[in-house]
Amino acid sequence: MKKKSTSQSAFFNVRVLIGLFVVLTGVFLALIGFGTFSGLTANSAQAQQKSKIIINSTNALVPNGFDCSKIHELGIDKQDNMRAGAIRIACGLEPGGFPSVLETVHQAIQEALAPLAYGGTDKDLISPQTDAGTHITQSETYSLANPNNPNEILVTYNDSRGVAVNPINISGASFSSDGGTTFTRLTAGNGQSPFTNTFGDPVTLYNTNTGTWFAIFLDAACGGQGIGGYKTTNPGLATGWTHFCIHSGSSDDRESGWSDNNPASPFFGRMYVSWNNFAVGGGALQVVRSTDNGLTWSPPVTVVNTFIRDVQITGDSANGTIYIAGMNEGGGGTAGPRSNKIYRSTDGGVTWSNTFTSANFTGPSDNTTCSTNSYFATMFSGYWRHMGWGEPAALNNVVHYVYAQHGTGADAGDVYYIRSTDSGVTFSAPLKLNTDATTRPQWQPNLSVSPGGTLFATWYDARESTSCQKGNPAVPCYRMWGRKSTDNGATWLADDMFSDVVTPLPAQPDANIVACYVGDYDYGSATAANHVTSWADGRVAINNASQQDPFSDKESAGGGGGGIPCGDLVSFQVRCKPSATGTRLQAKLTLTDTSHSGEQVTITVDGNPNVVTISGNLAKLQINNPAPGAHTVELTDPAGCFAPVNTN
Repeated sequence: MKKKSTSQSAFFNVRVLIGLFVVLTGVFLALIGFGTFSGLTANSAQAQQKSKIIINSTNALVPNGFDCSKIHELGIDKQDNMRAGAIRIACGLEPGGFPSVLETVHQAIQEALAPLAYGGTDKDLISPQTDAGTHITQSETYSLANPNNPNEILVTYNDSRGVAVNPINISGASFSSDGGTTFTRLTAGNGQSPFTNTFGDPVTLYNTNTGTWFAIFLDAACGGQGIGGYKTTNPGLATGWTHFCIHSGSSDDRESGWSDNNPASPFFGRMYVSWNNFAVGGGALQVVRSTDNGLTWSPPVTVVNTFIRDVQITGDSANGTIYIAGMNEGGGGTAGPRSNKIYRSTDGGVTWSNTFTSANFTGPSDNTTCSTNSYFATMFSGYWRHMGWGEPAALNNVVHYVYAQHGTGADAGDVYYIRSTDSGVTFSAPLKLNTDATTRPQWQPNLSVSPGGTLFATWYDARESTSCQKGNPAVPCYRMWGRKSTDNGATWLADDMFSDVVTPLPAQPDANIVACYVGDYDYGSATAANHVTSWADGRVAINNASQQDPFSDKESAGGGGGGIPCGDLVSFQVRCKPSATGTRLQAKLTLTDTSHSGEQVTITVDGNPNVVTISGNLAKLQINNPAPGAHTVELTDPAGCFAPVNTN
């Protein structure tokens, strides 16, 4: 059970509160007078800004000389990156963030006391926590563990602490060398991250052949707004990262990536990055690949020459097949019909085909859009933009995808899962992963699959609250929930709590970042040992207001009953042994020591589970005179530690 705590309540003098209310009312009216709460619609605002040219820009994200009338032509209204948002702010089409008026009120959030089915203790990625002021927005996470050393975990994210420095730096990362027990925020000698001159939109990759980590972002040094980043073999050392470019572009957006780290794959070592290129086809979906471990990258391959949102690229580590999950957003907004799309490459990213298009569905939202940019649908009355994007995963020709869509009636969002057993050609009927009976929203899911075939999906979930107030630390809003499959998506365990607390809804106080931003995605991943994922959390208050703070946790890649971590296992051996009295099928599990002696594991033979008690540091199973022919033997509890064994 996780450690829980109870907060102290604050008490206020009624006359002071009345006086405060009067003051805040005056502030609100003054802001109306200055136009902060302008009633301009998106169309009228855009009409007034048609001829505006940006001069004397005070925001490093906004280039001097930019013509605001080009916003729609350049697709900036559809781009989700921070630079596009800053341009819209400068053109008067979108408000920036602002400190919550609730900063004068502080009350710690009460934590739930129930035990959690999934995860361990949440870890704050902003460690040490030294943030102050308003440049304190961190969200949109990409979590990855080293497949060869699961103790190494790197999480990249958007971080506005460097939004006002020159050159700009709004990309961050935190690193753990102890399996996620502790994280350190990477900080160079100048007080910023090592990823100077980048615009965020994080991707984390690892290349097994060279032992190299890649932190990939939108990069000003790669064509103005191309794709590049920094790489290192020592991710915990902030001074050890070196710059590289992947694609030189002027309007790249929404990139994603995947590395093939399976030595048995025909494309072992190959790396892939996909994105939307708004300089081509109004947002063409493109892909590049590297066949030399990230040293050089191919020219772009256009997957589709129109705007289909790049949700995420992934691959099947068993055979090297690559998949891109895309979304047709139906023109955006709340009514635009969404549809999920799958694109597949079987030749290492050289050619691509559209193998699947889903039926149309309505995207998640509470029927509001992002302030004066009506393209992005939102949750919480125009605050948290979210179009329903999720995350794909693949293993052994089985393709998985989680996403969000509008719920029934007043339910703003539910999380759904679809599964393909024919390499992404046909998919199952959608399965709703959240099983609550409330009309509270679930949104922004992510998914990972382990080499042993366990799946873990997590999402933001407000079922434990009745209301949410942006920036108010006294009002609990959401918790991360999750659901797990131990058989490559065929069946699912119950959904349950994943993060430790019901967090407040964090505010977005940075005026250089669009007001409706709380991160557009979170991407999880898995090794044989664990599923790792991170999220935007509001439990840490700064200036007495909840703010966006990334937290991380992990879930065992095992089957969920034995309680034995994969790191405590040495080997799993299976053989058929003939003898004078007949044939025997023998399986032996070796552990690191005798600490689990007396506990039980499950070894499944041809789908039939066998519970075996550990003796010392060994668990042994013997089946006498099995049927002639091939047999599949798996360690299914804990699952995911070793690949299934086929023996005759």
